Order: sequence, then C-alpha cells, then structure tokens
Amino acid sequence: MSMRAVLLQTPGDPPSVADRRRPEAGPDEALVEVTAAPITPLDLLCATGTSYFGTPRTPYIPGVQGVGTVDGRPVWFPTAAGMRPGDGSMAAAAAVPKSDLVPLPEGADPVLVAALGLSAIAAHMALTWRGELAAGQQVLVLGAGGVVGQSAVQLARTAGARRVVAAARSPAGRGRAERAGADAVVTLDTEDVDELTARLTAACDGPVDLVLDPLFGAAAAAATRVLRPGGRLVNLGGSAAETSPITSSTLRSKSLRLLGYTNNELTAEQRDSALTTVARQAACGALTVEHEAVPLDDAVAAWKRQATGAAAGRIVLIP
Repeated sequence: MSMRAVLLQTPGDPPSVADRRRPEAGPDEALVEVTAAPITPLDLLCATGTSYFGTPRTPYIPGVQGVGTVDGRPVWFPTAAGMRPGDGSMAAAAAVPKSDLVPLPEGADPVLVAALGLSAIAAHMALTWRGELAAGQQVLVLGAGGVVGQSAVQLARTAGARRVVAAARSPAGRGRAERAGADAVVTLDTEDVDELTARLTAACDGPVDLVLDPLFGAAAAAATRVLRPGGRLVNLGGSAAETSPITSSTLRSKSLRLLGYTNNELTAEQRDSALTTVARQAACGALTVEHEAVPLDDAVAAWKRQATGAAAGRIVLIP
C-alpha cells in the first residue's frame, strides 16, 4: 500500500511530493497515522547536507517531529530523519519506536503542538533547567520573533517572571513578540553594541536576571551588559553570528554565567516531560505561536517559503 510523502532526493535541493510505500511497524514500534508535521529549521539544515550530522542518506522523508494518532490516541513523536538513516514525519504514516511516543493531553490542538514541539521544549528547558529561572526575576528574550522566542516570552511568564523584555531584528518578528505578550520590545537593527545596550537598558526595569539567546553576535554582547551581577545568559544558537564581541571585563566584573543549551543533551525522560508541559500549556490557552497549516501536497512551495523566511510563522504540513 502506498502513501503520499515529502521526499528529499538530493541534499541542497528542495524536496518533492511522491508516493511511497506505507511503512510497517517493527516489534518495538508503533505505526503512527500522522496528522501534523512541522517544517523546522533543523529539517531545513539537515536537508542542505552541510549540518554537523553530515550528509544524509537519500532519498529520505524529512521531518524531525510530528503529531499523530496510534489506535486513535493522539501522540507527539520525534525522529532522527536527516541526522541518521531513516524516514521522518512528513508523510501519511510513520513507524516510530514505542518508547518515543508522548501521549497528548485532552484538548491539545495537534497542529499547534506540532508547531511548538522541539522549539518550545528548548525554550522551556533553557529557561528552567539550564537558566534556573525563579519567580520574580526579569527575563530578556533575544530573537523573540521565532518559535523559540515566542514560546520563551510566554513560558517565562507562566514560570513567574515579573517582567519579560523581548528583542527582535525584523518588524514582523517584533510584532510576533509583542503579540506573545512581552512587556517591552526592542529593535535589533544594528551591530553597534553600545547602541543596543542603550536600547535594552531603556526597556528593562533595572538589571536583568536571565537572558535567553538564540542569536549570539552583537545582541548577546549587549545583553551581557544589562545582566545583574551573577546573571545568566543561555545561548541556544547563532542565527545572527557564530562569534560575539562579549568582553572579558564584562564577564569578570559581574561574575556572569554563560551557558550553552541543546535539545540533544536532554534525556528522553526530560524531553518527554518538557513536551507534556508544553502541550498542557497549549491546551489551556497559555501558550501559542504563530503558525499555518498547509496540505502535504503543497509541501514544495511551503518548504521554499519557510526556508526563505517568507512564511508568516511555522508551517505545519497536514497529510
């Protein structure tokens, strides 16, 4: 029996949509009927063939996460598509190890959970497990227009932050951060660290306790200057730059902590617990991100829009 699926034939080229043989579940696997599969930055990176995971074995079905049903029960699941040989979530069905299935709470919107997924897991764990956010603290979220940033603004609030300041480069990103509920939104349209520091200082209510940073570069350097003594900056990526002009004197004078974060460091138990928290927050209306649902047959155009930044939010494919 065949099914429709997104297929990556050549690293660096856009995928196609084709008929593929429907998978069969092995002894320790479950066959998931996929209902939602997001196009994420990790999918796009792996498909280039230039990620640190190496060139993927092709052809393969991309999709590092998805939402579906097993015997009618809604579940979220991760895959290693593009990182290791094997297929992912962008298809009508996927064979997934039973140990990787995370049941979804009642009322959780499968498309929204798919849009949140690993990005919201990263935001939640970077704030709490890595960043040690405590109630009453002030949080600065850089790159707040992306899914990680939008999630972080809202999750910081539900964790008890007294003030959440957001910063983003584009007008669209700043709009998303504002709609996510940030107390103030700062424009990151310059590489002048002094200017960025002045803008952040004006937006923050005194020194910041915790910075969530998926950008690095000049924005991170400015953020360290507004941290309180003993403050923390958790870096989740380098979408602005791979290096940053953070000065030794800034680090030493305030005994700052610079911390790295990756979802790859999480145990399965940590990841599953974080996803459950994310799904519950989404189900109760406390967490959302801007996203759009697109039929799987329109995946090629959707992939190109997500890759070029032309999409209004996270695109989620619907088989």
